[in-house]
Amino acid sequence: MVAIALSLRRPSGEKRRSENMAEFTVSEVIDGDTFKVKNGWKWNEKKGDTVRPTGYNTPEKWNPGYEQAKQRLEDLILGKKMDIKSTKVVDEWGRLVADVYYKGKNLADYFPEYKN
Repeated sequence: MVAIALSLRRPSGEKRRSENMAEFTVSEVIDGDTFKVKNGWKWNEKKGDTVRPTGYNTPEKWNPGYEQAKQRLEDLILGKKMDIKSTKVVDEWGRLVADVYYKGKNLADYFPEYKN
C-alpha cells in the first residue's frame, strides 16, 4: 500500500482535508462502482477524472442489478462532495482506485450486498 503524499489536484474551491485526503465533486456516475470527478485528479505523475472506490463491486453492464446499482450511486453522490483517501493505484482503465468517503462513511458501506 502506498503511503499517500497525495498530490491530487484540487480545483479552486475544492479543499484538502488532511495529508492523505482530498475532497472532490462527482460530475458523472459511470456505473454502481465508478464515477468521474469535476476538474480531475493527479496522483503519482498520472492524471484522470475517473475514480473506482475500493471495498465493493457492483454488477457489470448487462448483468442483473446493474441499473439499480448505478441509479443508487447516482442518487447518493451525483453533484456531491466526496473524500478520496488511501489511493491504491491507477488501474489498467485509468481509474484512480482509492478508499472513498461520503459524509464520513466509506462508500462501500452504502452497498453492503456488494462488499468484497
